[in-house]
Amino acid sequence: MSGKSDQAKGRAKEIAGTVVGDKDLESEGKADRRAGEMKEKLDHAKGKIKDLIDQTADKAEEAIDKVKGR
Repeated sequence: MSGKSDQAKGRAKEIAGTVVGDKDLESEGKADRRAGEMKEKLDHAKGKIKDLIDQTADKAEEAIDKVKGR
């Protein structure tokens, strides 16, 4: 499940728990929502790291080409 869908599921549980007065369901919803937020942030960080690795690899290839006189 994606971070966004976990957040939506958690928010729905949270609201349902509030409406029916079920504190456990409300707490479970909050936990699900927060887990979704963390999952989304982790995916974002992974993307940034991948971009940085790709940029570093490109720079290394350029440096190697210069040294080899290409």
